[in-house]
Amino acid sequence: MKGRMLWKGILGVGLAALFAQTAWSYDEIKVTNGGSIQGIVTIEGGKPRPMAFNLVTIPDPVFCGTISTGTGWRLVEDFIIGPNNTLKDVVVMLKGVSKGKSFALPKVRIESIDCDFIPFVNVIKDKDKIEVVNMDPVEHDIQGYETARERGARILFNRPLPMNPFLEVAGMFGKKYMAGKPMVERIHLRKGRNVFVMQCGFHPYMFSWGLVAENPYFSITKEDGKFQITDIPPGEYVLAAWHPGVKKFVEQRVMVKPNQATSAEFTFQSPQGRRSAHEIEDNPRFGLELLLEGQEIIPSKRLQIP
Repeated sequence: MKGRMLWKGILGVGLAALFAQTAWSYDEIKVTNGGSIQGIVTIEGGKPRPMAFNLVTIPDPVFCGTISTGTGWRLVEDFIIGPNNTLKDVVVMLKGVSKGKSFALPKVRIESIDCDFIPFVNVIKDKDKIEVVNMDPVEHDIQGYETARERGARILFNRPLPMNPFLEVAGMFGKKYMAGKPMVERIHLRKGRNVFVMQCGFHPYMFSWGLVAENPYFSITKEDGKFQITDIPPGEYVLAAWHPGVKKFVEQRVMVKPNQATSAEFTFQSPQGRRSAHEIEDNPRFGLELLLEGQEIIPSKRLQIP
């Protein structure tokens, strides 16, 4: 009797594991009559108050200050809004797709350029690798976190990204930075989590966000806010949109018909009020006068407007 109960228990666990695996699996098939979804993402409520960091108190203020406000502050440019209130860096993705086109995603390469991580938003498969390359002649400290609104963050990695020399190029091109040895990390998130963020410990205004996809049906908006997802097997799905500055997903149901294009639109509400402890504020103890003699913070590459 005990042996029979033991085998029942083992069988039950095995079936549960098999069911869980099947529920989360994705099968690649040839899509012959697929439809598409296209649309635009906008934002209402104006541009949110920017997060800002005092460059005087952060390493490499002069080099990193080439992109700054001109008053000693560096802004986090997480909301890039187009002329018609279109929103950049929104991931639009389908949920609940169990089978469809190839799920081979391009490798994610993130470059540190002028104390900024580029691109700002990425999409990867779980357990895929990301490559981080330092193009700056300053050192960075790379910290990766798995995030969740309910249960807090979990550290994925924390590694230095050594500074690299730069090559002086004569003529109008100025300095050409040399790529250093890449840092490679495999991203694996806990069950139920699909968002991670990378930040520099030395320059905390440097962010790069990542979203783990369950299938290849997604699109990341440019500044025009447009998205397009193609080769979708016909059916009814949940279409979700996510932006790192808003955090939560916005969803709607869509019907994809064979060989037809479906239109969809998303409108985000701009976060109101204070978004972070880091904002521009007058503080005479950390003003520009504390810089070493001969140092200046000049936004020679881009002037940021608060």
